[in-house]
Amino acid sequence: MGLEESAEPNPTQDHILDWLEDSASLLPSFLDVPYGSGDIDGYQWWDPNQEFGQDLVNIGGTAATSINSPTIAAAAGVSNADTGLVQSDSAGVNHPVTSNSLKRRKPSDEDIVPRNQNGRIDENEEGKAGAGDVMGNNKRSAGNKKNKSSGNNCNNGNYKEGRWAEQLLNPCAKAITDGNLTRVQHLLYVLNELASSTGDANHRLADHGLRALSCHLSLSSASSAPVTFASTEPRFFQRSLLKFYEISPWFAFPNNIANSSILQILAQEHDKIQTVHILDIGVSHGVQWPTLLEALSRRSGGRPPLVRITVVAATAENNQITDTPFSIGPPGHDFYSRLPNFAKSMNINLQINRLENHPLQHLNAQTINTSPGETFIVCAQFRLHHLNHNEPDQRTEFLKVLRSLEPKGVILSENNMDCSCSNCGDFATGFSRRVEYLWKFLDSTSSAFKGRESEERRVMEGEAAKALTNQGEMNEGKEKWCERMRSVGFAAEMFGEDAIDGARALLRKYDSNWEMRVEEKDGCVGLWWRGQPVSFCSLWKLDVKVEES
Repeated sequence: MGLEESAEPNPTQDHILDWLEDSASLLPSFLDVPYGSGDIDGYQWWDPNQEFGQDLVNIGGTAATSINSPTIAAAAGVSNADTGLVQSDSAGVNHPVTSNSLKRRKPSDEDIVPRNQNGRIDENEEGKAGAGDVMGNNKRSAGNKKNKSSGNNCNNGNYKEGRWAEQLLNPCAKAITDGNLTRVQHLLYVLNELASSTGDANHRLADHGLRALSCHLSLSSASSAPVTFASTEPRFFQRSLLKFYEISPWFAFPNNIANSSILQILAQEHDKIQTVHILDIGVSHGVQWPTLLEALSRRSGGRPPLVRITVVAATAENNQITDTPFSIGPPGHDFYSRLPNFAKSMNINLQINRLENHPLQHLNAQTINTSPGETFIVCAQFRLHHLNHNEPDQRTEFLKVLRSLEPKGVILSENNMDCSCSNCGDFATGFSRRVEYLWKFLDSTSSAFKGRESEERRVMEGEAAKALTNQGEMNEGKEKWCERMRSVGFAAEMFGEDAIDGARALLRKYDSNWEMRVEEKDGCVGLWWRGQPVSFCSLWKLDVKVEES
């Protein structure tokens, strides 16, 4: 049975609602039509005594504008001889296509995403091009068919079709690498004409990409800096996280699997009732733990006498991780201080220890304070990749530290960029991969918010966009991480049926373009968006063969 489902009503859910003092009734309905089944169990956690900020605002407009690839190529500075693109005026005189041809109204997401009469996204129409393009061609491209996989529909067609922002950003990065100043200037001009912080995913990507390229060139950006976690007010930060967890599985999915894996490890201890110690190296800001505490309160083997959570906190003072997306919360945010009271309502004895400004590579048994009489588990969520990308051995050395602590299990979740290169060191290659990552986030977030503009959406997207200026982001994929884990003495462990079923049930609550894939080779579970890998979750145990050798 999955963590997110139960065969009968769960009486302990009342404790969660009591703790919140009916805060759920204060939630604004940010979608006209309820999304899926509504609330996500286990994520109703924030302080009920909050005031809500700006309501979500619909972006108006009815006519969509689509930009085809040849036109973008012309606007991006490719010569007319290369493209053959011309535009005829009323007198029949041919003129080259210029960037002025692209100065059209920037469409909103609601212009792009087709909807049925009930206001829901029409899945049969989703993925089709907008009506019309800058060349006056009114043909609509056929939508990609969706294939059924793991209980979810997924667009597995040509996913890069229509992603015009990348066709400007990546050539610009290449021109920067090649030192082609003229081309750089022209592409930056076109990007400036098209970029918008309130358009569809393409316009938003152009906006964030333009800012990142300007930063790389030490130029002042015309657009204002985006709102990020660190620059928000703590209550608004909590509200933004909650909304994101409700409408997107980007973090809810790996957190669900991580919690189920912890329960799986405890079950393998033959229900011995002993202290549970979790090393939290993650970006959840405490969001995932209420669900786990609630599940521990109803374990068949009984509640553990003590639950310890050691948090390796990420703060702005640690310059090494300042640009790591989703890691740093706003000053004054301390959700962990409220967790013990929640645990007490579950009859769980919880102890939290925060390691402030402590670099990962300096962790050891003394700083973590492990003891022989406890079940020690490591939960590493989207943080290990920030270890110095210029020194890959640093990542391996840290995994060796984890191995020396002899944990009962390690749950590793990371971005999966499906990288096959041994060194993505040049700026253009690394930038294109970070652009790919941000496109998936912006595209999925656009669907999650159903094209509606909001401050919560802006802060989540602004935080994700930090990846573009952090050259250490996502330079390795699943295969490399699995290889490293094996090299230091870990063996892959298959996720149990409860974890898989629970994750599959959770994913059904979100957009049908999300899917999960289970790897038979190493047991990893992947989260995919429109047929493209987003992240992976893996479970590791100490390799018995290594211990015996």
